Amino acid sequence: MRIIRLAFAIVLFTQAAQKFEWYLIIFGLFFLVQAVFNFGCSANGCAIPKKK
Repeated sequence: MRIIRLAFAIVLFTQAAQKFEWYLIIFGLFFLVQAVFNFGCSANGCAIPKKK
């Protein structure tokens, strides 16, 4: 997931620069921070439950 978030952040940054739509940088920063610090679902919401 980190690679996907990083790739999406890079795409948003390049689109913001090419189209001069600077509000996309905010969304790009959001995904970049998620990729760098491995943030995601809170309280292990994305974790796969262990079999009992």
